[in-house]
Amino acid sequence: MGVFRLNTIESFNTSKLYNRNIDFMVVFTEKIVIFIREYRSRMKDLYPTFDINNLSTCNSLNEIFSIDQFSDYLTGNPNTAKIHRHSFYHLTYFVNGGGDNVIDFKMYEVLPQSIFFMRPGQVHSWDLHSSVEGYVINFAPTFFDQLQISSSILDEFSFLSIFHEDQRVVLSENKKDKINNCFQQILAESSNEINRNSQIIIASAILQICGWANEEVQNGLPIVETGYNSLIFKQFIEQIELNFLELKMPKDYAALLHITPSHLNFICKQQSNLSAGEFIRDRIILEAKRMLVNFKLSVSAIAEMLNYYDSSYFVKFFKKNTGLTPEAFRKQYYKKQH
Repeated sequence: MGVFRLNTIESFNTSKLYNRNIDFMVVFTEKIVIFIREYRSRMKDLYPTFDINNLSTCNSLNEIFSIDQFSDYLTGNPNTAKIHRHSFYHLTYFVNGGGDNVIDFKMYEVLPQSIFFMRPGQVHSWDLHSSVEGYVINFAPTFFDQLQISSSILDEFSFLSIFHEDQRVVLSENKKDKINNCFQQILAESSNEINRNSQIIIASAILQICGWANEEVQNGLPIVETGYNSLIFKQFIEQIELNFLELKMPKDYAALLHITPSHLNFICKQQSNLSAGEFIRDRIILEAKRMLVNFKLSVSAIAEMLNYYDSSYFVKFFKKNTGLTPEAFRKQYYKKQH
């Protein structure tokens, strides 16, 4: 029975599946922008969310792109040292210097010749040495789409996944000059009036940076095949991002994807070695941590915002998955910060 089922799935018309995935990604990009706006309105008292137009930048294009050297960026945006959220993709390339960079409660040491990649919506703060040199690139989720390049291309880079364990890439000797030249090319294109052709050059250079950085990643989230199962897996991850506040069970996502819960779990195990339930729980725990950094929100209020109306159940759920109660996590976090 199981063999017959898999063979039946694989016999689907592949071209229809890919076309469905492209249509899905267009809708998903639109939905995620709306989701970020609505979520920010609910969470506006947690900590600031920066748009590109909120930042002081030397080289920008409306509200969809900016690039600066660190010396200018840090001077013009001192509030970025405190905890905040971005509504855009955020690439930072440290040529020299050091310090600490905290992304979604994971602390990274800033090393020379390292790049950090951040998705929209992530919580972030840093404590950098005054000697840091390098570049900061910010671009909106729609930056590639408005150039007729599907933003789904960013899904090819494991360090931009919400579930990837390491968002720092330390460059090897043979990549340093290539990537440094890309950043300099982007800065040069942005120093003059930016037209559509220069935007295409900038987009191409960003993808080159991501591509070369992806070659350096040794322990990324592996995608073991590029057919039907990998498309379903990507759609599952995207649906979690849109629905984790309301949908908590694998069967709910299986229904959205028109497959059985056991098949969804099979795909997740095949693609990542994690179960569907682990992905859902990890996303809920991450959002709980993001909320807990604000002392103004009680644990019961956070539980309700996450749609756990029994706060004692939420406390048990959080402790089971982190080893700490919500209050203990909050105190531990602020102890580290101060």
